[in-house]
Amino acid sequence: MAAQLSERARAFLNEHRFAVLATYNEDNTIQQTVMWYLLEGDTILMNTKKGRRKYENMRRDPRISICVPDGYIYVTLSGTAELIDDPEIAQRDIYRLAVLNHGERAAQEQMRAQFSKEQRVTIRLHIEHIIEDL
Repeated sequence: MAAQLSERARAFLNEHRFAVLATYNEDNTIQQTVMWYLLEGDTILMNTKKGRRKYENMRRDPRISICVPDGYIYVTLSGTAELIDDPEIAQRDIYRLAVLNHGERAAQEQMRAQFSKEQRVTIRLHIEHIIEDL
């Protein structure tokens, strides 16, 4: 069942921050990665390169969590990952995230030099649980 973000959490998540994504390794240990993200409606959008450990982990077990910290305050969201491996969608989404985090010019350069040469996957976190300490 989807959880509802408070207006305060939504405002916090809409500010420029990074998320720490947690996925389950095969041996049930946790793998964590700093990620770009974008709040879209009631889901979190992220993107990764196919073949990375987090990608393989989510294919095997779609339960994920992110923590978005700012000093001692944070929002933690957990739920189910939806992997979208449509190349057109994934390339569009990594470009959007790059623009958000580095600006238009740098994003265009990253697309040319790196992202357009990779098989990218969009990750949508469908939020089921929320912890706010704001």
